[in-house]
Formats: sequence, C-alpha cells, structure tokens
Amino acid sequence: MEVGKRIAELRSKRGLTTTRLAYLAGISQSYLRDIELGNKNPTIEILSYICSALEISLRDFFTETASATISEELLYAIRLLSFPEQQKLADLIKEMKRN
Repeated sequence: MEVGKRIAELRSKRGLTTTRLAYLAGISQSYLRDIELGNKNPTIEILSYICSALEISLRDFFTETASATISEELLYAIRLLSFPEQQKLADLIKEMKRN
C-alpha cells in the first residue's frame, strides 16, 4: 500500500483540500503534500493525526476492502446529516429490519 496515495484518496472522498486536511491534522500543507506525493513517509504519530482529521482509525486506514470503503463513506454521509435527519434514517433502518 502506498500511504500517500491512500491519504490523497481518502482526503478527496471527503472533499477536503490538502490545506484543510493539514490544518485539521496539525501539520504543514507542504509536509502533507510531500507525503501524498511519496516524497516523505509519515511517522505513526503523524499518520494517526491525519487519520483523526479524516475521522477514521489507523485500522480503517490500512483496510482497503470494498466494505470498509462503503462503511467509511456511509458513516461520513451520516455525520453530515442534521440530528432530525439522522433520527429519520434510524427509523427507516429499524422499519427495514422488521420487514
């Protein structure tokens, strides 16, 4: 797995710029860009900051299965919903499970 490409992929899926992700992770934009381009390798500590900013765990970062990607995207989409929308979604899921 190429760490930089994975970061760029996850960042892009979340609609984040390198500047925004770097800010959220507490690192410089140029350092993040170097990581994404494969010019530098992050320490586990820096990678954990990036994962936190992406709202995923280190485990999820290294899991490349389709189901993990779908789960990540679904959780991210749910977080963007308002609380009443989240409640309606939960009600819909409960109803689907009954049928």
